[in-house]
Amino acid sequence: MKEGFRQSMAWLHTWSGLLVGWVLFMVFAAGTASYFKDEITFWMKPELHAVAQNAVPPVKAVESAVAYLQQRAADSPRWFINLPNERQPSTDVLYLAPPAPAGAAAATGAKPGEKPRRRFDRALLDPATGEAVSAPRVTRGGEFFYRLHFDLHYMPALWARWIVGFCAMFMLVAIFSGIVTHKRIFKDFFTFRPKKGQRSWLDAHNVTAVLALPYHLMITYTGLVTLMFMYMPWGPQVAYKDRGGEQAFFSEAFPGGGRDQIKASGNRVPLAPIAPMMAQASAHWGGAAVGRVTVHQPNDANAVVSLTRAEGPQLSYDQPSMQFNGATGALIGAFGDVPKPAAETRGVLYGLHIGRFGDPLLRALFFLSGLAGCLMVATGLLMWAVKERQKFAKTLKQGGRISFGLRLVDGLNLGAIAGLPVAMAAFFWANRLLPVDVAERGEAEIRWFFIVWGATAVLGLLRPTLRMWQAQLALGALLFAGLPVLNAFTGPAPLTVSLRSGPTSVAGFDLVVIALGLGLAGAAWIVERKRRKSFAKQAAAKTQPPPSTLATSGQGS
Repeated sequence: MKEGFRQSMAWLHTWSGLLVGWVLFMVFAAGTASYFKDEITFWMKPELHAVAQNAVPPVKAVESAVAYLQQRAADSPRWFINLPNERQPSTDVLYLAPPAPAGAAAATGAKPGEKPRRRFDRALLDPATGEAVSAPRVTRGGEFFYRLHFDLHYMPALWARWIVGFCAMFMLVAIFSGIVTHKRIFKDFFTFRPKKGQRSWLDAHNVTAVLALPYHLMITYTGLVTLMFMYMPWGPQVAYKDRGGEQAFFSEAFPGGGRDQIKASGNRVPLAPIAPMMAQASAHWGGAAVGRVTVHQPNDANAVVSLTRAEGPQLSYDQPSMQFNGATGALIGAFGDVPKPAAETRGVLYGLHIGRFGDPLLRALFFLSGLAGCLMVATGLLMWAVKERQKFAKTLKQGGRISFGLRLVDGLNLGAIAGLPVAMAAFFWANRLLPVDVAERGEAEIRWFFIVWGATAVLGLLRPTLRMWQAQLALGALLFAGLPVLNAFTGPAPLTVSLRSGPTSVAGFDLVVIALGLGLAGAAWIVERKRRKSFAKQAAAKTQPPPSTLATSGQGS
């Protein structure tokens, strides 16, 4: 190693961050939005904004949901009932529809000779009345950003998760090598020198990196842990080779009572009341509420009711559950009360990654840390381009051009850093402007996201100039800041109303997008100042006589 260890780490830090930086920026941005995915989904369904905000006892919400399902899905093999909470005021019911007739195989997408596919039907109920909320628009909402940040949407999920995992490993390398490289990292955190070119970009990179360094380490490592069984399946495969394979491992590590093995007996038996089961489960959990009710083979002698504890301040993502005989109401067993150490460790790391244990203030802190991560990646990408451009300073003064590689990086930076916010804002605009009854409406919103993002990326590659940076940042600012106005004209809860009487999640969304719009507007203003300064320098250079002329003039005088 010719250079020192620290210099080697600088090289590693630069390239491990640059090569995957554009994917990481998207992963950070979409993952950051996912901390409030329920609130985003709620905002994107204005039909739900008028649902009663008064708290409804969980037992009443469950009884209303069961009555609804008995009327419309009595023969379904499985019901799922997600109870309302402060983030989702309606009761969410999901049920597995009976299999389609054999003659309908083509309509369901099954090939000739295959069994027709079953589908899940969903409804949102007013917990106070038990009636379905009138035709909420179809949208993927915040779930789109959540899945995007590790499934990349249009790619096969397996390939997408391997790509994201690969980028996350590069991110870990970049973080650790950055810590080694910057020996004065904490001192530099308190130093910012504006208008100093590359030095200013480095200061900004250091501040955003150190500000949330524990978060960056945690979110990157735990992101890998959430998919650990896909990245490293060899342990369970070898240890359980003669004991049923990986499925046996999962059944032992995450016991659930074999709920997927429940089969109908064919004997019709009324479903036992669920309220006593909920009271018993809540008492067993020390007063904690029930968050989800799952009924397997309802109205059958073999029916099983599974109750899962509501999410609370516990760090672990895995929640304990209790199962009851659906015909008699007798307790079958409790699961997950004392999880095994390895399973509990994974559950805590998974819970830290998604942050659902936190109250709104803590999730807001996670959100700000995620934004710091976006800025850290963005400033790192831009700093490389600024440093590389200095090598072409002489060439540019002589009217030459920069290299293809630098031009490509400039274009990718523009499309990723400035174009992605424009696409995210366009996704929200499409939600409110597309007709409610348009076919495949959820996918139509997503298509507009990618159409806008693709257009900004192409424009960025074609003209990676300061003017294009300013235009895209300004467009993003306008789209984000205009969302509260759009909400006022297309929903029942404009900001003036939601600030006074709720829903608070709608008011919070509107305030956050205004802040994001102002931030993008400030960035566009900074770019405009830089563009004018650069233009003034170029104009001065053109009007100034060459050195030979000045020397001749001096001698003549």
